[in-house]
Amino acid sequence: MHLEKTRVLAVSNQKGGVGKTTTAINLGTALAAIGQRVLIVDMDPQGNASTGLGVPRETRRTTIYDVVVDGRSVEDAAVATTVPGLHIIPADPDMSGVEIELSQSDRRSYRLRDALSPTGRSAPLAYDYVLIDCPPSLNLLTLNAMAAADAVLVPLQCEFFALEGLTQLMKTVEMVRQSLNPSLEIQGLVLTMFDRRNALSGQVEADVRAHFGAKVYDSVIPRNVRVSEAPSFGKPVLIYDLKCAGSQAYLRLAREVVARERSRLQAA
Repeated sequence: MHLEKTRVLAVSNQKGGVGKTTTAINLGTALAAIGQRVLIVDMDPQGNASTGLGVPRETRRTTIYDVVVDGRSVEDAAVATTVPGLHIIPADPDMSGVEIELSQSDRRSYRLRDALSPTGRSAPLAYDYVLIDCPPSLNLLTLNAMAAADAVLVPLQCEFFALEGLTQLMKTVEMVRQSLNPSLEIQGLVLTMFDRRNALSGQVEADVRAHFGAKVYDSVIPRNVRVSEAPSFGKPVLIYDLKCAGSQAYLRLAREVVARERSRLQAA
């Protein structure tokens, strides 16, 4: 089932090393695998999502920089990946200069939103989901992502400081609601790098579920060697090793994301 309107999800956590880019790549791949049309927007100047999907730096001729700074269209910038139904708008180090380039611009926090918005385009986006891989910091790129998003999907590493990073993110979401995007919501929190042998992982999971209840996805992403190896081959883990525990977890997460979206539509 395809959505009538593209759903834009910002994959964000201001804490680094939580599996944010890994989640954007593999959730996008899993959504495509179950029949959804998906665009990943790489908003991180490091360009790791682009590399992880096998888009070499030398081939990134049109990037998200060209979209937000120069007004190039999403269609011009989107590149097909080796995964059927999955496209990406790549990033490159030029993105680091966006804050300076846009400092005097009108609607500087809305440049991505304008590019994705039906009102600013001649035709609707040909995607069911847009996943925005945000930088691990609060800057103009993150604000552009949250201003453009319908909801935030939060990867959360099962470690001691997880809830501390989450508190920062919740403050940011509330700030964006008040100033840029009143309808922004939390789509869900996904626990990543879960190690069943480690009592701390279980404790973090219990704490997060106690605090956030149904907002936490049932699907948990395990700590998995194959998930860690896959980016070095320029592949999502579902292509690298479909049968591994990490791939199966991302497929479950994709089904859960789609189910939440269907419930939201039915309730509307």
